[in-house]
This record gives sequence, structure tokens and C-alpha cells, in this order.
Amino acid sequence: MEASEFPRATAAAMSTAAALGLAADDAVVLHDSNKLTLRLLPCDVLARVAPAAHQVAQFEIELAQRLAETESPVAALDPRVEPRVHERDGFVITLWTYYEPVPPQEVPPADYAHALGRLHAGMRKLDVPAPHFTDRVEEARQLVAGRDHTPELADADRELLADTLRNLRRAVVERGGAEQLLHGEPHPGNVLTTKNGLLFVDLETCCRGPVEFDLAHAPEEVGDLYPGVDRDLLRDCRILMLAMITAWRWDRGDQFPDGRRLGTEWLGRIREALDRRGPDAHG
Repeated sequence: MEASEFPRATAAAMSTAAALGLAADDAVVLHDSNKLTLRLLPCDVLARVAPAAHQVAQFEIELAQRLAETESPVAALDPRVEPRVHERDGFVITLWTYYEPVPPQEVPPADYAHALGRLHAGMRKLDVPAPHFTDRVEEARQLVAGRDHTPELADADRELLADTLRNLRRAVVERGGAEQLLHGEPHPGNVLTTKNGLLFVDLETCCRGPVEFDLAHAPEEVGDLYPGVDRDLLRDCRILMLAMITAWRWDRGDQFPDGRRLGTEWLGRIREALDRRGPDAHG
């Protein structure tokens, strides 16, 4: 979210909480990406705020409720208010339980793999419409293809990303692995260490695909400990995921801290990974 929108977004969240009987005299910014995540005090509720056009919020709420019914390890909505999307001043606001972090902050790989396995098991019980992982790949491909969106991307790097997104997408699909509902981005930034154990947050990226696509976002040690993994498929998903997040770092509107440096570094990592994969990776 644009920094200039912070005051209005914060005010919208605090006003919404107050109107629902939750005392909100202060707000602490916890995270900023496509939405703003705030801890409202003294009511101690976590508010997620996004522009009103961002209507994935309803999907996220419904999915969180259904996963909670399967006892999946996901963050809960705030139980003090009705579980719904609130709209105010051009923003959509959702209210969640705030979990006080507990040590260790670095999640043991075995615990991570076990929690992700439980999440996947819960997701297999749900029959909900969700995008396919290839839809997300296509979004990255369009960024790379649109010079207006990625003006600073050099021609050779643009070609590298375009080829990688196309070839690895095809390789993953043609592998024919079993597909199911996925988190979509279960990286460490979306895992909370709480007194209730590990909990996954940010369900708006849920999609359908092989579990290896989810594992590609987790530390490598997690994939090593997850049962039944197709190692070649996981390797390809990791390269594909790296190409996707690299494309996002070159987006003209990207606000990720140190994004351009990371984008350059990741281009080098993609080249190394493709070289290790073999000659078929480039064509």
C-alpha cells in the first residue's frame, strides 16, 4: 500500500473497530504489502486493511472459517465481532486474533513440515473454487512481457524470466502430479510461532496445484522432511517460484524493501539453478 494511504487506512481500521465496540486508541504497523496489517490497541485486535477493489478479503474470511472447522493450523478471526468484511472510506477491513509471538522465532524445519502437512490435510477436505497456480504464473509473465510495467528490466533478463516462466510452468503441469487446494505462499513470513503452535496467515493467495508448489516457498529443509515429495517436481517448482518473485521485484510499483537488489541477486540464482537442471531447462 502507498505510504500516503497509511493515515486514511489506519483511521478506517480504528473507526471500524470502535464502531464494533472494540477500544482502538492506537495502531502499530506490523506489515505492509498489498494490504496494511495493524495491531489495534488496547483492544489487541489485528486489522488487515486493503483498497476496496481488493475483494479477495471475503474469500479469505470464508476459507479461514472452514479451515478452522477442520482444526487446521490457521490464524483465527477475532471472536468478539461478526466474521465479515467491513468497508469504510474506500478500504476493506478484516479483524483477526492477534497472537503474541513466542520463541523460537526461527521455526524448526520438522515443526514447519508437520504444520504444513496438517494444513494441506485440512485443505484436502474442502471443496472450494480457487485459482490454479498457473494463473499466478501468468500474472508474473504479463509483468515481464509488459515493458511499461517493468521498464528497468534489461532485455537479456527479460528473456530469461519469460523463458523460465514458460518452460517451468509447462514442466510442472506436464509432470502430472496430484493437485489440491494450497496456501499459495507459505513462506516464513506467513507463519506465526504462537503458544498454540505454528499458525499460517494470509490465505488470500490460496490456489490449486501440487503440494510441491507450496513447499517451494518454504525453506529447503522443510521440503526434505515433508513425506511423499516428488524431488524433481519440487526442484522445478522452486525455480518457477523464484522466477515469479523476481518478476515482482522488477514491477515499477513494487515497494518491497531493497527490491531491486534482490531482483538482481535472484536473476543470478535462476541462471545457476537452470544450469544445474540441465540443457533442457533453457528451451
